[in-house]
Amino acid sequence: MKSTTEEIRRRFDGDVNRFANLETGQVSIIDAKYLLDVVTESARRLVPGACDLLDIGCGAGNYTLAMLGRLPELNCTLVDLSESMLAKAFERISVRAAGKVTVIQGDLRKVELAENFFDIILASAVLHHLRDDDDWADVFKKLYKLLRSGGCLMIADLVIHENNSLNEFFWQHYADYLEKTGGQEFRQVILEYIAKEDTPRSITYQLELMKKTGFKNIEILHKNICFAAFGGIKE
Repeated sequence: MKSTTEEIRRRFDGDVNRFANLETGQVSIIDAKYLLDVVTESARRLVPGACDLLDIGCGAGNYTLAMLGRLPELNCTLVDLSESMLAKAFERISVRAAGKVTVIQGDLRKVELAENFFDIILASAVLHHLRDDDDWADVFKKLYKLLRSGGCLMIADLVIHENNSLNEFFWQHYADYLEKTGGQEFRQVILEYIAKEDTPRSITYQLELMKKTGFKNIEILHKNICFAAFGGIKE
């Protein structure tokens, strides 16, 4: 059985400080710093006149902070399951933001947000918590509706591979990376909570879903083993 939404929320409530440190707290994410940079710089280039940002599963606010370093006048809406994460994100972002900062605690699938309103939506390490095909389809439809015309959805996340042999190959590489980075215990802990909490999908699956939803100019920005960055524009 996969973790419930409440179980995921409780885990993140207790892990705020680790996630707030990009240098040491996110070493389980391959190329974490590069993913952040390529996603936020791509968003800036795609929507240079952006006014309103939505960061879903914002965690401690790393992606919004990086976005503000590029577009400091943004109004920022932060959504996360964890109230503790949101408090840390607001603390860090409010001292940097020139615009309005709004925090919303809750599940993206259930929270009410203005449609045709956001210029940029950031989704970092969050969509892999979705479950069945209906769940994925509904969330992509919702994200599309939330964007203004010309706005972009930018994703950085854990992914699987369509081919079973390749999937096994790449995930073995990831397991080796984890062990080299933090030892056998670290490897075991990370792989166990992925198995318990996460339901990642392939890049192909998500890009096809984006196209079906209506996104255009879809691009793969980066891919390394089991992590990728990609995005698309609402025309």
